Amino acid sequence: MEAVLDDLAGNWPLYTAIPVVAALIGYVTKRVAIEMMFRPLDFVGIKGTFLGWQGVVPRHGGRMAATATDLLTRNVLDVADVFAKIDPDRLLREIEQPLLQAVDEIAREVLAEHHPRLWERLPPMARDLVVKHIQAGAPRLVHRVVDELRDDIGDILDLKQLSVRRLTRDKALLVKLIRETSRPEMAFIARSGIYFGFFLGIVQSIVWALTKNPIVMPIFGASIGLFTDWLAIKLIFVPRDPLRLPSGLVLHGMFQRRRAEVARQYGEMIAAELLTVDNVLDALLRGPKSDRLVAMVRRLVAEAIDEQAGVARPLVDATVGEHRLDAMKRAAATRVAERLPATLRPAKNYLSKAMDVANLVEQRMMRMSSTEYEGLLRPAFRQDEWKLVAVGGVIGFLVGELQVLLMLH
Repeated sequence: MEAVLDDLAGNWPLYTAIPVVAALIGYVTKRVAIEMMFRPLDFVGIKGTFLGWQGVVPRHGGRMAATATDLLTRNVLDVADVFAKIDPDRLLREIEQPLLQAVDEIAREVLAEHHPRLWERLPPMARDLVVKHIQAGAPRLVHRVVDELRDDIGDILDLKQLSVRRLTRDKALLVKLIRETSRPEMAFIARSGIYFGFFLGIVQSIVWALTKNPIVMPIFGASIGLFTDWLAIKLIFVPRDPLRLPSGLVLHGMFQRRRAEVARQYGEMIAAELLTVDNVLDALLRGPKSDRLVAMVRRLVAEAIDEQAGVARPLVDATVGEHRLDAMKRAAATRVAERLPATLRPAKNYLSKAMDVANLVEQRMMRMSSTEYEGLLRPAFRQDEWKLVAVGGVIGFLVGELQVLLMLH
């Protein structure tokens, strides 16, 4: 024992350095593990082999996007609730001018294209009267479209497909969604490496002083890397619900403890990046169920034209003909769908506020169970988690070998 104390006294700078280096090992392994989760976005290395790396999140982007979206659509966001908040009268006020302009252009284009002789023979004043008559029915058509969308939006808009497609195509967005909502947890993982590493480094110094066995350093280094990586990830999620110890100390997973903050941030990102007005319109008009929207618009436009014809329907049938009238209805419906994004553009701010996606997501997330809430972030760690922990062990082992060289020289 006296020899050990003499060794400690004679080499105290080296023994003091061991916990510091161990803390550095813990921090470095955590930082590496964190970056390996998100970077690089694309595979770097020899394709077709295991020699290379792609960030865990972007590598499993499709699966993670599907998991997150399934949770989002099942427990957090009901698209019917989003559309239920849109007021047709307020929408009409927002788009009044572009709507009248669109109706004017569509009416003139369709009539000139499908019945050029009749249209050309009408004097300008008569043409304007026809257009104004059609414009008068536009508000009723908007009401009908909004009402039917609210009633049947689940059959027309595939929210899950919209989200998966967006997140899969834009890997950077998926990384941002997970990284931004888990930034404090990532910082905690990195800091935990310092604390855990320093404590184990003290134990490492004592064991080295007692044994002088060269294998001790790399084993401890690997243990520090493995254990602290594993423990840090567990502490983020466990325990799911607050656990009060007899001492009064409350244990609660960090991610679970931050639910209110995460819910607000997650809702804002979903509203700003995923379920935007532009993305919803794109999904409605070009998504896998877009044919149902087109069919609905065609039917409503045809009904509106029939109503506009009114008592003059026999005259319309005689001058235009049923076949030509049907073609005009289809052409008008097609142009209505094509001009929908431009017509709604002035109402984007209103629609964003009306849909209120951020608050809706936040409220629903606050009502989720602890297990459901954990599912927002847990898949990002669960995929290839063992690889991240193993990297920590390998780096710790190598740094431990370096410590041996320093101690022996």
